[in-house]
Amino acid sequence: MQTTHEVRIGDARELDLASESVELAVTSPPYPMVEMWDDSFAAQDDAVADALEADDGEAAFEAMHALLDEVWQGVADALVDGGIAAVNVGDATRRMDGRFRLFPNHARIIEGLSAAGLQQLPGIVWRKPTNSTNKFMGSGTLPTNAYATLEHEHVLLFRKGDTRQFPPKDADRYASAFFYEERNEWFSDCWKVRGTRQTRDSDDDARERSGAFPLEIPLRLVRMYSIRGDTVLDPFVGTGTTSLAALVAGRNSVGIERAPDLAEAFETRASNAPALSKRLAEERLQRHREFVADRNDRPKYEAEHYDTRVVTKKERNIELSTVAAVERANADPTRFRATHEPF
Repeated sequence: MQTTHEVRIGDARELDLASESVELAVTSPPYPMVEMWDDSFAAQDDAVADALEADDGEAAFEAMHALLDEVWQGVADALVDGGIAAVNVGDATRRMDGRFRLFPNHARIIEGLSAAGLQQLPGIVWRKPTNSTNKFMGSGTLPTNAYATLEHEHVLLFRKGDTRQFPPKDADRYASAFFYEERNEWFSDCWKVRGTRQTRDSDDDARERSGAFPLEIPLRLVRMYSIRGDTVLDPFVGTGTTSLAALVAGRNSVGIERAPDLAEAFETRASNAPALSKRLAEERLQRHREFVADRNDRPKYEAEHYDTRVVTKKERNIELSTVAAVERANADPTRFRATHEPF
């Protein structure tokens, strides 16, 4: 099996994708009212720069989200009927006009995605615990002026139209099934995921500037909401974490990024995909075998492709894949072709 992966340099508001051409969108946009993205938003709209200069938090917040709204409409147009949009975003805290404020990005993005015609599904809270000793804000150990620490972000989930339809016994869908215990963990409404994989496969400086999420987040979403051979879109691809997740999972990908130097990081990450995909497949299968060994009862079914038992009938045809090779497509530095093989 082969997949293609493209990183386009440009503005996410100008996706220029064919209507109904992607099955899944996974992204973590720049967070409005987080200072590291002020310049990026201001460069796109003078209203943002004027509001920030005037210390007008409400106006700056709305002007930033108005830019994102244009992207959400493009995402909705690009999704197939039944396609899913998954948006990871955190709220922002900031002192504006002399006052400490919370800016609820997740609530405003829900409005934007809904206005684009998508239907909201139950979402996920991504819990990101930190052991930092200076994480608390406000008056420390004295009431009443301390603030709860934001140690979570939101994974917002939306669908276009009705549930996606598949042919009976679709081979790609059954090969893309997840294990019983993965379903129970992934489809809970709270994930505790640390960024342990963030620095293992890319440049630290680029990742810090892009605000990238750990690979585990888009990888779960790709496995949950797409099947082998689908196309995954990230309109704010940064260093390519979503594209990498699609690559190792046997999906196609399209990413959009304004900063060429960030987009260039994906080539290095893609070159490491064969070793990464093998390690991920080994870990995934080993975790499942440990799950089976720890059960009090013997699972009823035998997996077709692996020496292990599975709990449900629909798991029997799971087929993990690895990346055998990645090469530039037609010597184009923004397009890549990957060859996949069963693990």
